[in-house]
Amino acid sequence: MDDPLLAGVHFTGSNATFNSIWRGVIDHMPIYRSYPRLVGETGGKDFIFAHVSANPQNVAAALIRGAFEYQGQKCSAASRAYIPDSLWPVVRKSLLDMVAEIRVGGVQDFKNFMNAVIDKEAFERITGYIDRARKNPDCKVIWGGDSDASTGWFIDPTIIETTDPKSETMCEEIFGPVLTIYVYPEKEYIETLRLCDQTSPYALTGAVFADDRYAFVQACRELRYAAGNFYLNDKPTGAMVGLQPFGGARASGTNDKAGGAMNLMRWVSPRTIKETFVPASHFAYPFMG
Repeated sequence: MDDPLLAGVHFTGSNATFNSIWRGVIDHMPIYRSYPRLVGETGGKDFIFAHVSANPQNVAAALIRGAFEYQGQKCSAASRAYIPDSLWPVVRKSLLDMVAEIRVGGVQDFKNFMNAVIDKEAFERITGYIDRARKNPDCKVIWGGDSDASTGWFIDPTIIETTDPKSETMCEEIFGPVLTIYVYPEKEYIETLRLCDQTSPYALTGAVFADDRYAFVQACRELRYAAGNFYLNDKPTGAMVGLQPFGGARASGTNDKAGGAMNLMRWVSPRTIKETFVPASHFAYPFMG
């Protein structure tokens, strides 16, 4: 950070680290030859939102893949979900039927859908969220919650149902295999879209499931600033390299869209050139006469 030739930083990682980089640049501004360009892709509290017209089996599959692939250790992982009360019984059954099929174990066995979390620190942090949810009267662990550190940092896929849309696991980034679901009144679709937008400081990825096209239009309007990568009838993870430039705003970063031309242009310094073929020979303009 103290090199006068620092031209820019392209960072992916935690908010705390990116904030420290930003502060470091500010502290060294007097020595730089130019203003460094700062691009960051940080955290997320990514959502899946179902409309009453959604296919419940598709919603359940997206919840499983979105929340538990890579043990939820990805910034785009589905960590919170909003399901209408009229659709929830069918989604719940499909969800629990699927999660019961998940095998947790080493990566050498390709039949295992989930592996261990990265280290002891992550293990203790994630299990801490689960333990606090168990003690919260507004939350109920409807699947999983168990863990085993005897052979590795293994945590079972965990699904929490909450009656409080602002409970801890609905708001904070966990970075682990924990999914929290809020069941909302079907008639409060718009109000709950706004609740989803206001719940988290992040705005990385999000998904809406519906077969009603106008429901998509409403979701796109209300969630305009809630996700830099927005998915319709798909899980909010796994952006296709070269086809889906990736990034989010708010607390999720500078939204400079890595993987596309928009990001590339951040790292060039354009120069415009004007050549005049008939230069002026006197300072006065015609209107002055």
